[in-house]
Amino acid sequence: MGRARTIARRSFLIGSAAIVGGVAFGVFVAKRPIPNPLLETLGEGEAAITPYVKIDASGITLITPRADMGQGSYSVQAYLIAEELDIDPTTATLTPGQPGPAYFNRAVLGEVVPFAAHNRSAMAEGLRNAMAVPAKFLAFQMTGGSSTVPDSYTRLRMAGATARETLKDAAARQTGHARATLRTEDGHVILPDGTRIAYTALARHAAEIAPVTDVTLRDPSEWRYLGREGLMRTDMRAKVTGEERFGIDITFPGMKFATVRANPGLGGEVIRYDASAAETMRGVERIIPISHGIAVVADNTWRAFRAADALEITWGAPDYPATSEAMFDTLEQTLSARRGREPRLRNDGDAAQVLENAPRVIEARYRVPYLAHAPLEPMNAVVHASPARLDIWTGTQIPLFIRDRAARIAGIDKGDVHVHVYPMGGSFGHRLEMTHVEQAVEIARALPDTPIKMTWSREEDMTHDYPRPAAVAHARGTVTEGRVECLDLSVAQSGMLSSWFGRLMGLPVPGYDPTLTAGAWDQPFAIPHYRVTGYRAQEMVPISSWRAVGATSNGFFHDCFLDELIHAAGADPLAERIRLCSDPTSRRVLETVGELAGWTGPDLGPQRGRGVGFTQSFGVPCAHVVEVTQTDRGIRIDKVFTAIDSGRVLDPTNYRAQGMGGVIWGLGHAMNCALTYENHAPQQTNFDSYAGMRMYQVPQIEIRILEDGQRIRGVGEPPVPPAAPALANAIFAATGQRIRTLPLRNEIAFL
Repeated sequence: MGRARTIARRSFLIGSAAIVGGVAFGVFVAKRPIPNPLLETLGEGEAAITPYVKIDASGITLITPRADMGQGSYSVQAYLIAEELDIDPTTATLTPGQPGPAYFNRAVLGEVVPFAAHNRSAMAEGLRNAMAVPAKFLAFQMTGGSSTVPDSYTRLRMAGATARETLKDAAARQTGHARATLRTEDGHVILPDGTRIAYTALARHAAEIAPVTDVTLRDPSEWRYLGREGLMRTDMRAKVTGEERFGIDITFPGMKFATVRANPGLGGEVIRYDASAAETMRGVERIIPISHGIAVVADNTWRAFRAADALEITWGAPDYPATSEAMFDTLEQTLSARRGREPRLRNDGDAAQVLENAPRVIEARYRVPYLAHAPLEPMNAVVHASPARLDIWTGTQIPLFIRDRAARIAGIDKGDVHVHVYPMGGSFGHRLEMTHVEQAVEIARALPDTPIKMTWSREEDMTHDYPRPAAVAHARGTVTEGRVECLDLSVAQSGMLSSWFGRLMGLPVPGYDPTLTAGAWDQPFAIPHYRVTGYRAQEMVPISSWRAVGATSNGFFHDCFLDELIHAAGADPLAERIRLCSDPTSRRVLETVGELAGWTGPDLGPQRGRGVGFTQSFGVPCAHVVEVTQTDRGIRIDKVFTAIDSGRVLDPTNYRAQGMGGVIWGLGHAMNCALTYENHAPQQTNFDSYAGMRMYQVPQIEIRILEDGQRIRGVGEPPVPPAAPALANAIFAATGQRIRTLPLRNEIAFL
């Protein structure tokens, strides 16, 4: 926490700026040698402004620039500002604001450094901090990687504190009282005699004075809202009453409605098409060729969907294998030939020698499929194009990247593109993409001065998702004297980061791809001989970030094989994990989940068993114990016990909801979900063939929150990776059957 340094033009800039009848406050860090274009145009005594708080006579507006996909992002950002500003955030207007470089995400790129999260050495911390340089240079305004709270925690509190103290200074100058004698309460400055002056009445005066930069952040023990049970999310009322407006809800007078049919082989072209049947259908107004597909414009979305179904299109083949089996063959060949090896980040002891000389080597092969994101709100965007301006309304995690891409497509300056970000009905990484916006811009350019609402059908959304990559793993290991001695894991998959970032920036990703082995190489276990190797396969289906990214597959590989080794050693699954654990915070998580579950071993009696799953991802250790019963109709998941530690918890109620959601997401996909490919296209195109966990299958979930961690982390993704291995290990405990391929339903039935 501490104090902000006094304003320095080229180091730490905290400023206020006049707006119409009011003032904006913000915090902006610009340290050389990081390029800061704002500094080049500053006049003497001016400061760069990154606004988070706007106040005028009509009220207070809080800018919450990290996107909200249902996880409560807007709410927690608002409360962080409000705790220091001394207001109830539910009385303020919340907006993500117009995207801008000043809102770059300083925390998210810290996950790509080649140090495990539990490594707190000076070198590791220095490199994590240095990742702010490329984040700023790239104007990396992005929501993802469970980074909203880590990135916002100090930044937004500083913005609120600066606004509070500057408003107090404005009141002091007006009334003649010393600022130190004033206090604040519920959007008012309180004078020594109890007189209350509303912030809104002070805004104009605050805009005319230099901001107060020497501010002290409040100790969390003084917080009125954060950290307390039962905190009401700022969006809760609007969502339960149906008043919340998502991107798909936007309407304008004179709007036309569009949808597309693009090549189901991602990247493939249109060979020929026949639109004669579609053109004669009721409500159809235009058929427009676009990149890799055909768009239909109609007088409502349903008619556009029906006309798109009537298009007859011959597609060209994309440049990747046509079937899932051919793709898995490519991955297996990558491992067998040991092609494309990434830097090996874990190589403790001498695994090669131990394996060569061991009297017994335990071996296993694992496989996970491509997975769709499949949020309930399909991809959509509203675009209004005119010769000199482009407006886009959509839910997105990457607004500046959308702005820049739209400017290139439209052939206008990016300053003339305005992206209006809306809440999203789910994402799970899907809205880190912008293909749907590119299509909507192409359509809008063909119909200038007309608002166009482009919506994907569910089938288009599933078919044109950039999925979680498929992956295979070969594992070998040894045990001795009842303990795990050696674990050697080799993983092959295509490079997610290079695929996604290549689309985003049009540039290859330099260096290694940390997602290839994340969730495996960085686990906090002191196994004497411990090696993890990642092999980057050729790019096949274009892929993208999926909830928990690389740890979703690697956590399954790593923890299931560790469980196999522990079983071969004759050790207890939980006790041996605890013994091997080298990180005190992670060890406490494992101990806690055992206490929570009343752990006495994996055997729960006839046809019943329980398994442990542990993965540290995004710096957060998370452990599950899953209890199952084998019935005559299949496996029933009875209970899940979870322990997790992401440091200080800001909203315990929402935290548990996020944890439960992660458990259900992880279990459901492990049980049932896969994208399989035939003729280059996914065979699963709707929820009837891509079913997660059903309501009746949801087990009792009990979560215990720890706050021992030294850093503040996010909780949106870490509960996902340990869910699949915990379930697979529980099935083994109950049935004796080791399942090494997901989804599990391919080998066992579920009740």
